[in-house]
Amino acid sequence: MKISDCHNVDDFRKLAKKKLPSPIFHYIDGGADDESTLKRNTDSFNKCDLVPNVLTDVSNVDTSTTVLGQKIDFPLFLSPTAMHQMYHHEGEQATARAAEKFGTFFSLSTMGTKSIEEVSNISGGPKMFQLYIHKDQGLTDNLIERCQRSGFKAMCLTVDTIVAGNRERDHRTGFTTPPKLTLESLFSFATHLEWSLRYLMGPKFKLANISHLTKKGSSIEISIMDYINSQFDMTMNWKHAEYAAKKWNGPFALKGVMSVEDAKRAIDIGASAIMISNHGGRQLDGSRAPFDQLETLVDAVGDKIEIILDGGIRRGTHVLKALALGAKACSMGKAYLYALGAGGQPGVERVLQKMKDEITRGMTLMGTRNVNELTKDKIAYR
Repeated sequence: MKISDCHNVDDFRKLAKKKLPSPIFHYIDGGADDESTLKRNTDSFNKCDLVPNVLTDVSNVDTSTTVLGQKIDFPLFLSPTAMHQMYHHEGEQATARAAEKFGTFFSLSTMGTKSIEEVSNISGGPKMFQLYIHKDQGLTDNLIERCQRSGFKAMCLTVDTIVAGNRERDHRTGFTTPPKLTLESLFSFATHLEWSLRYLMGPKFKLANISHLTKKGSSIEISIMDYINSQFDMTMNWKHAEYAAKKWNGPFALKGVMSVEDAKRAIDIGASAIMISNHGGRQLDGSRAPFDQLETLVDAVGDKIEIILDGGIRRGTHVLKALALGAKACSMGKAYLYALGAGGQPGVERVLQKMKDEITRGMTLMGTRNVNELTKDKIAYR
């Protein structure tokens, strides 16, 4: 199976599973506890159907939209995800350049393996930084100030990761950052020689944005769950979020908002957008799927703040359904990480092309000439 054989996200997942050592693949693929929320994130799109109009001139379909102050070529962007070098030796270099080529946002995680400055030099496209509030206030301030100097266009604060979710697959595989050999994982690393050799011979793994302030996760092996629990500030509250928004002083989103109450408070602290998200089903298992909560939040605050749907996107029609219910744009994480693990930058470019093609074709078949014509009357519930 080659990249050219991948025609949808599930194909990329299958190829990534073949190419990546088991602990690495399952870190991408897994969720918390019983993974019921992980599954629901995608299944929830099946609760309603699209209702097309016909006999409309759709010879010129415009898929572009404006979100977080930036015009992007189609209403889907790369959600922030950690440690891209783990999945492919080119790391964020591959994902950032692919996003730039397709005219959409690239989001860099605090836990990235390329620094803010490196990504700024790699890509001239629109970039968003994902901030975590660390116990060290100086570290948080340093990240914001570096993004300002490096020309990032937006920032999102992840608010659903006070403690790490119980990611049982990682317990079973012994996944750590940096990766380490265990008796359980030795066979998998040995049978994925291409990945293992590139990892050993390539640039030294590090969490590039924070390695100058903490060695944990870079030269000191630690599980992601232990890193979160030891480094992130469990006292984080609305004052922290308001402080970050004011210090950034630009387009600012809260990622992980699910309730109407929190959405209204996001408006009060000056946020530009909320990203409806449950962290890809990796935190609170049994929590509501983002798409299930979308209409409620749009009805409550959709005229006052931009709403971005994050979670479960596997098809272009999922994006169309979200936009029809009032989302400004969508973001995807697992889908492009599968593609990165399957084939580096060409893989990410191919999954973006497939998603853009599906969105364009879907809008054409819906009789919609631009994203503003995707309205609530285009949705029917089963």
